[in-house]
Amino acid sequence: MNDINKQLLDEYVKSIDECLLRFTQQKPELQGIVCEAMEYSLMAGGKRLRPVLCLEFYRMCGGKDIDSILDIACAIELIHTFSLIHDDLPCMDNDDFRRGKPSCHKAFPENIALLAGDALNTLAFEVISNAALDGRIPAQQAVMLISVLSKGVGVEGMIGGQVIDLLSEGKDIDIETLNILQSYKTGALIEAACVMGVILSGKYEMIPAAADYASALGRAFQIVDDLLDVNGTFEELGKPIGSDSEQKKCTYVTLLGETRSRQIAAQLTMQALGHISKFENNQFLSELTDDMLNRRN
Repeated sequence: MNDINKQLLDEYVKSIDECLLRFTQQKPELQGIVCEAMEYSLMAGGKRLRPVLCLEFYRMCGGKDIDSILDIACAIELIHTFSLIHDDLPCMDNDDFRRGKPSCHKAFPENIALLAGDALNTLAFEVISNAALDGRIPAQQAVMLISVLSKGVGVEGMIGGQVIDLLSEGKDIDIETLNILQSYKTGALIEAACVMGVILSGKYEMIPAAADYASALGRAFQIVDDLLDVNGTFEELGKPIGSDSEQKKCTYVTLLGETRSRQIAAQLTMQALGHISKFENNQFLSELTDDMLNRRN
């Protein structure tokens, strides 16, 4: 990524982090501990990919006032963080570390971590609703955003993918099933982020192109994740490597091998770049998409 685009990415992440921190500034005396747990996980770091995608699609489709919709883009990160808290719980993947720090249920009581995830989930939809009540976006637009995001989280989205993932542990599954699993578990929230950016711009005719881009990017992103679980380090990933193997999960690497997985990730990245070429001023997102293929965390 060139220096100008790297600076833009840094500015995006800084603005996103500042916005996320504002969500948990008020900590009521009696239930403040859950706000502390929410903040702990929200501010643990991360690429902030999903809100960045939302903001970029908004900008590429002609959106002018990033500040006015920043909190809506951050609502997607609230959902993502809720999913990570719940993923790490003992009843799920049972991971002790996330982003180089103890998982939420290790830093706080397990029941508080569970409730922190629940609270982040519901807060996301409160943020979108409030944007309509404040008059910053039309009510119809808010309904569209809530519909897209809730579907991306639900049975036909992230949660559905997690269910298939859990039920597939220790089993041999075919590539078609794995593609469905990951299009739900990883791809659905990435698609929601891209489509929500288009909705916020009002350029609804570009939704299919954004969804096609997200589909290709989401699968490439997951393949790279699978490769990093084999070849990454704790310092890079912030969590122990080899967890997929320990939990007997079927991944792109176990099904296709490392070489073929890298080839497919590269092909999908090229497809994503093709879809993004339909948008004006796409240089930043094109570079970011290419960088995602070679990331180390």
